[in-house]
Amino acid sequence: MAIYTKTGDKGKTSLFDRKRVFKDDLRVESYGTIDELNSQMGLAKNFVDDDKVYELIHKIQRKLFDIGAQLATSDPEKRPTNVNDEDILFLEDMIDEYMDKVTEPNRFIIPGTSKAAGFLHVARTICRRAERRIISLAREEDTNQFLIKYVNRLSDLLYTLARYSETSLEEVEFK
Repeated sequence: MAIYTKTGDKGKTSLFDRKRVFKDDLRVESYGTIDELNSQMGLAKNFVDDDKVYELIHKIQRKLFDIGAQLATSDPEKRPTNVNDEDILFLEDMIDEYMDKVTEPNRFIIPGTSKAAGFLHVARTICRRAERRIISLAREEDTNQFLIKYVNRLSDLLYTLARYSETSLEEVEFK
């Protein structure tokens, strides 16, 4: 089976609900950034020494496929799954759990005193970009109201996990 279909050679792609759109469509940009985030999290988890954090990242990666499917479906009636308040509460619980394990800095920190922390910080910045893309999409098209909340909380959790994975903290002092 060939991986190439040639159906995208003119700059268009099919959404989950079979609607054809340009590859630079906000919807494609949104789920493409979620895909990038998922890949970065997959890289990051392989440098995490904590089995519970590894499993947490893996669980979130699975949820990112659901988010990508929602974003890849323009027709609300055909969306295969929806993020909900329960998903957001789960992230908030994880943020609280891991923030209790770190010292909160009074300033910005230089990220990446370990490989795991560095990769998690990159994931956090990709997550923030995904959030911006989803906000742009939501301003133009119908989207699940919980998607923005979920991705916002996820970036907070990624920050928290990165902080948890730092081997030391170097605070930034502005002069």
